[in-house]
Amino acid sequence: MRFVRNHRALLALSGAAALLTLAGPAAAGVEEAVKAMQAGDTATAEKELQVLVKERDPRAQFFAGLYIYGNPDSKFYDPNKATPMLLDAAERGYVPAMLPIAGAYAEGKGVPKSLSEAYKWVAIAERWHGPVTPQVYEQLVREMKPDEIEKAKAAAAAYTFKTK
Repeated sequence: MRFVRNHRALLALSGAAALLTLAGPAAAGVEEAVKAMQAGDTATAEKELQVLVKERDPRAQFFAGLYIYGNPDSKFYDPNKATPMLLDAAERGYVPAMLPIAGAYAEGKGVPKSLSEAYKWVAIAERWHGPVTPQVYEQLVREMKPDEIEKAKAAAAAYTFKTK
């Protein structure tokens, strides 16, 4: 549940994520950004994504938030830029952004540290078939009280996505 920590993970994730970007009118810009990220050219990737990020395209927010601003190996690393993009995409239902935003809450990167918020986003991701493993929950509940867990579960169950 951390932001991307190494270049090898970046390449693997961006390659897999490229498959998610092939639909929709903004696919060309996202596809070019993914190619740039795979080539290690974060400046070009950032440039390709800027217009789409301004339009709040959730795929662009995800790529920019996780791989450009959320990657400690990137010269553009800035959790204070990354987290709002990831949160906006997650709040509007973009499942790939949900686990990274949970990680941001768990670590306090760009948002106040909140294991309850982290748990809520993990539970929402799981409900929408995100790749959640039992170990993710185990990491969180080690430091949470039972009532905090129940409140987080209730918050996840009651959550409705933003439409704008």
